Amino acid sequence: MSDTAEQSEAAEPTESGEQRQQRRVAALRGARRVLARPGFITTLRERIALLDGAEELYDLDEPADMYGNGVVEALEEKTAALLGTEAAAFFPTGTMAQQVALRCWTGRTGNPVVALHGLGHPELHERDAFSRVSGLRPVRLTDAPRPPAADEVRGFDEPFGALMLELPLREAGYLLPTWEELTEVVEAARERDAVVHFDGARLWECSTHFGRPLAEIAGLADSVYVSFYKSLKGYGGAALAGPRTLVEEAKAWRHRYGGQVFQQFPTALSALAGLERELPRLPEYVTHARVVAAALREGLAAAGLPWARVHPEVPHTHEFQVWLPCDPDTAGEAALRQAEETGTMLFSRPWDAAGPGIALTEVGVDGSGLEWTADDVRTAVADFAARLKL
Repeated sequence: MSDTAEQSEAAEPTESGEQRQQRRVAALRGARRVLARPGFITTLRERIALLDGAEELYDLDEPADMYGNGVVEALEEKTAALLGTEAAAFFPTGTMAQQVALRCWTGRTGNPVVALHGLGHPELHERDAFSRVSGLRPVRLTDAPRPPAADEVRGFDEPFGALMLELPLREAGYLLPTWEELTEVVEAARERDAVVHFDGARLWECSTHFGRPLAEIAGLADSVYVSFYKSLKGYGGAALAGPRTLVEEAKAWRHRYGGQVFQQFPTALSALAGLERELPRLPEYVTHARVVAAALREGLAAAGLPWARVHPEVPHTHEFQVWLPCDPDTAGEAALRQAEETGTMLFSRPWDAAGPGIALTEVGVDGSGLEWTADDVRTAVADFAARLKL
């Protein structure tokens, strides 16, 4: 047996991805200090507690919902009012909501082609549902890690019936265009007689960057999808908002797609709780994320890490990326050891390979992170960097 084989045989078993995930969840649950504490890692008891005080959100003596009435209708009306649209329809998932929206628009435009970004959610995370399920034909305006430009919309080499814009573009670092860039892109689509649909799963936190209220942002598009569980921490669910005629047709397709669920009051109440409790705090999270990002940059530089990046340097929302010059396993192990040994979890999300010798993770800031000062962040970065074995 060779020396290499003997060393391999003597080495400890490699931790599987599932084992790493279990460690991460345990560390996040046990950590005393985190920048964000997502609801999905908590216990059932803690999740149910989200509905404490629900009587302040909706009259609990009203009949329970059946097939989309009652509290579900109340949520739809509140969502439409917040987004400044004529109506909204509740959907169990955003994947279903967006397929239905674009299918409805296709019937109006007569063109099944949907222009979108190559890093958009339908292209990367939905198993080609647009084409396989809904008869749509997605085409990519660009694959560049930035929002699409107006010139790319104007100069695209084939007709399309709808333009889909993801706000923010998560895979590129939760990036948003400027308000001027966004309006130019929308105008470019209008020049081509295309409808505009916003993938606004995280639209709720965009107001700070744009300096505009939600209704004005949503008003640029013909239809908008929003999520109730991402930034708002609900149990799940989504809404499609737009003209009343579109929404009524969407409800018919919702039924055909299997989305006409018998009772949804727990999810609807959790969404109302998110709109009441989390939505007003999102601007504060975005503002503090900028403090955290600046302190991270300073801490990484002070630690002497070559080519460490916070992207974007000034976050557009309350989430952003961190890039480090190491492999993902090294960064992930350092993050977990810091949490397990100190109770402070600076980096709570998975690390992925972003290129040879480059690890990437996402950082989010919510109510748990507001207590962190810039000095707290820099101190945590120094401790994390000391655990990296580069």
